[in-house]
Amino acid sequence: MHLRRRWALLGLWGAVWLAPFTWGAQTPADEQAVVQAVEQLRVLMVDPERRQLEALLSESLSYGHSGGRLDTRDSLVGDLLSARSDFTHIALSEQTVRLSGDVAVVRHRFVGGTLSGGQPGQVDLKVLQVWQKQGGVWKLLARQALRVPG
Repeated sequence: MHLRRRWALLGLWGAVWLAPFTWGAQTPADEQAVVQAVEQLRVLMVDPERRQLEALLSESLSYGHSGGRLDTRDSLVGDLLSARSDFTHIALSEQTVRLSGDVAVVRHRFVGGTLSGGQPGQVDLKVLQVWQKQGGVWKLLARQALRVPG
């Protein structure tokens, strides 16, 4: 009986030690789905389409700009469709994706061309995005950007 108790305790200890590595574990498919969602958002920011944007963005989106302005899902979609936020191109690099349960934290560098009042401009940002799996679909829940000093 004493030997059984030892094995049971070892098994319990092993389960507790391994739990952080297995509970809520994500598959490579989940990571790939997040990467695809990030890419889809990049494309839609250059060539916006209301229905696709709304499907990709959480209803409770908090979208922080590098200048301190904060958008909701509706205001971001409106700004992209009206060309208030008008991107001519966007390139992402240095991207990392970290998954934890139904949440993904994405960081990347965001370099793009803009048009503001017909005047071309450039943005160079570091971006943090938080994605959440909602109803089996990855949606952008939060985003914050900061300017890269230059």
